[in-house]
Amino acid sequence: MEQKVCVRPLLRRVLDQASGSETKVPLACGSTREAVCPSCADKARRLRMQQCAEGWHRGDEPARDTSDLEEDDGDDEIDAELPLEAQMGERRVRSTRHRDDVADLPRVPAEDRTIGRVFSSADGREYRPSMFLTLTLPSYGRVKGNGTPVDPATYDYRRAALDALHFSKLVDRFWQNLRRCAGYRVQYFAAVEPQRRLAPHLHAAVRGAIPRATLRDVVRATHHQVWWPRFVRPVFDRRQLVWDGQDYIEPDTGIVLPRWEEALDQVDDDRASHSLRFGRQLDMAGIVAPSLDADRAVRYLTKYLAKSIADTFAGAGGEVDGEYEAHIDRLHHEVRLLPCSEQCANWLRFGVQPKDAGPGLRPGECARKAHDREHLGLGGRRVLVSREWSGKTLREHRVDRAAVVREALLEAGILAPELERLAASVTLPDGRPRFVWTDLRTDPVLYARVILESVWERSRWRAEYEQAKTARRCSAAGSAPTTETDPDG
Repeated sequence: MEQKVCVRPLLRRVLDQASGSETKVPLACGSTREAVCPSCADKARRLRMQQCAEGWHRGDEPARDTSDLEEDDGDDEIDAELPLEAQMGERRVRSTRHRDDVADLPRVPAEDRTIGRVFSSADGREYRPSMFLTLTLPSYGRVKGNGTPVDPATYDYRRAALDALHFSKLVDRFWQNLRRCAGYRVQYFAAVEPQRRLAPHLHAAVRGAIPRATLRDVVRATHHQVWWPRFVRPVFDRRQLVWDGQDYIEPDTGIVLPRWEEALDQVDDDRASHSLRFGRQLDMAGIVAPSLDADRAVRYLTKYLAKSIADTFAGAGGEVDGEYEAHIDRLHHEVRLLPCSEQCANWLRFGVQPKDAGPGLRPGECARKAHDREHLGLGGRRVLVSREWSGKTLREHRVDRAAVVREALLEAGILAPELERLAASVTLPDGRPRFVWTDLRTDPVLYARVILESVWERSRWRAEYEQAKTARRCSAAGSAPTTETDPDG
């Protein structure tokens, strides 16, 4: 663990066709969850810290790119620069009547920039402030200090579950509204985390300074409405439905459940099946970099990324809180049985066939991760990064981190590991690949031996890197290197 070696690597056999030798190589699992692999999760969190810090206070415009900068990360975030209707494709037209409880927002002409404005102080110093935001959801009932309800019987678990399932859409709408009112192309690095009561909230680093009054107006005016068939009371909570090759039918009566489009035809155009808004709690802070506040904010923003939603506060202090576990179970019960999308199998509970229905669907057994106890409704990405945040993909940030290490080693005269070591792209003179990778069936003894070898290799690399950093510091100070090193770098 101290050497940050993956604890559950995938083993592969690599054949060097030039020499005929074989090498057993452990590939890191790449998990972002501390409970699965602490080493890989810590690396992923530190990489996000670099991504956040590099784009937050930049003073120049990143390179414009119309492609998805997070494509290599499997980003499923909806682009907040497009109207939500355009992202969803063809949609039904619903009532456009303005809600009486929602304020009008001005549309400000947008400047073609993503960086914040420069301000000057009385002594002539210039600075470019940015912001740190925290957005929350409303209350579902009074809670105790440990986040559990004062009265579980009256706590609105259903609304809490629905708000969690649709929280990402509310966040998308917020960024759309903010860009319309801020006067420039607002860029952000945001993390979705649970509060102690397990309701999701958003921490966001925003590039540039936006008037606080504008932010308050946007938060108050932002809302999201779900135009789905009504799903208040389950119709087929325990009975099994039958797939006849085209539709789901009720086996006792032979009645065919209405298809998705048919159910939508019955939706009241003036009444959404669910609507959600942000709560009253809003925190806004101006941040100037470089500063201790900026560094502290980056660490706080990424603090819980390595934990699942349910495990963020559960078992804090090493003790299991039965009351808190019961709170998690109760919320999970609601999340597990409510529909998460138009294609969710849980629609069968409410007598409606989901969109694009097929065989094998069972109510309460939707495969989407939003229904898991680990996620508690938050099935999307935990990190949301706008397209023009840093101008780099996450893979490019990873390469930058490796380049810093290699540069320090080379300056100290230490041979760095080859970039293309055992790479499948290396070829022989006849064009055949030099290194051939194959799967490896392992036994516990071999698995443990390979991990120990990885620990030894990582320990050697770390010692060399610490030596290189010490040499660089001493060279900058004009003194001779010493044998002492700073273990924290």
